[in-house]
Amino acid sequence: MFRALLHRLTTLLPSQCAVCRAWPSQPVCGACVARFAQPVPRCRTCALPVPEGVAQCGACILHPPALDACLAAVAYAYPWSMCIAQFKFNQQVGWAGTLADLLRHSPWVEPALEQCDSVLPMPLSAQRLRERGFNQALELARHLAPHKIQAQLLLRTRHTAPQPTLNRAERLRNVQGAFALEPLRADALRGQRVVLVDDVMTSGASLFAAAAVLKQAGAVHVTGLVVARTPVD
Repeated sequence: MFRALLHRLTTLLPSQCAVCRAWPSQPVCGACVARFAQPVPRCRTCALPVPEGVAQCGACILHPPALDACLAAVAYAYPWSMCIAQFKFNQQVGWAGTLADLLRHSPWVEPALEQCDSVLPMPLSAQRLRERGFNQALELARHLAPHKIQAQLLLRTRHTAPQPTLNRAERLRNVQGAFALEPLRADALRGQRVVLVDDVMTSGASLFAAAAVLKQAGAVHVTGLVVARTPVD
């Protein structure tokens, strides 16, 4: 998978690498992918780094989240935090393809996409969508599995404070009741395997809250896919 990602990122239309400035290159060159995107062991339900051979972190064992699995491509650190910021906050939607490729070629992501019935991007509130101009999770999902997207099924029912400004307890309270399914399609996920897509996972509060709504609607398995995971929550 890792070699396939290197090949894909070095055979598309060349430009300058955003990390090392090599030319010609892709948005991120193969050498930088090899250096900064090596897979690491992660908790299977929250994607935090864990020691080799450990399947779940202690927090997930004590308090199992609604996610059945969670996969992250990289840590939210240099250079990926810079790339995601350009994508998310500088209206550089072209980053979606590169970041989606990074995620797709991470261990177990391709099987998760193949086995699922539906792919749902994490929704933005109407206010956040107006501010940003696009939903970064939807752009990623369009590159990952365009034929499985149900973009309007999971809704953000209210605007919430930005999660990075809050501590863990505040994040959990912040997203309570913030997600729902489109009322006329509330049974659409019954018996389905679902993938939730987002760009960054910090505490996991938003993904866990959304996954709980999907489970209540009858989804039998929910996997979270994120480009980057913060090292600690």
